[in-house]
Amino acid sequence: MEKSTYDLGVPWEKAAGYAQAVKVGDTIYISGQLGHQADGSMVSPAPEGGPVDRSVMKDQLTQAYVNARTILDHFGCTFANVVEEVVFATDIKAALAVMREVRDEFYGAADKPQVANTTVGTTALALPGQVVEVKFIARVG
Repeated sequence: MEKSTYDLGVPWEKAAGYAQAVKVGDTIYISGQLGHQADGSMVSPAPEGGPVDRSVMKDQLTQAYVNARTILDHFGCTFANVVEEVVFATDIKAALAVMREVRDEFYGAADKPQVANTTVGTTALALPGQVVEVKFIARVG
């Protein structure tokens, strides 16, 4: 089986030992994308232990999709190629309040995006200040 990988160059890729994306055949598996900038710094980090502000959720969710778009671009794809996404959020109500608006920006405003979605509430994510992470699967062609 032939695999092609892609990384964004953030510090934790090497430390944790994983690729941001792996392409096998016509399928691209994209690791959970965070609300981090190119240098690895978190966009709008949430205060530890505090409630999640909707603007923080929106900022991080938007950046996660920006990062996913970078990966999709690398493989010659767009969000039209995405078939499934899984959203993990530390505050599911805050996530649900902004998800549609953010998703419409990337998938295009339509009756509903042509993508399967699972949204999961979780008590914590990997990095301090992180409130959301999104995993994608896309098909080429």
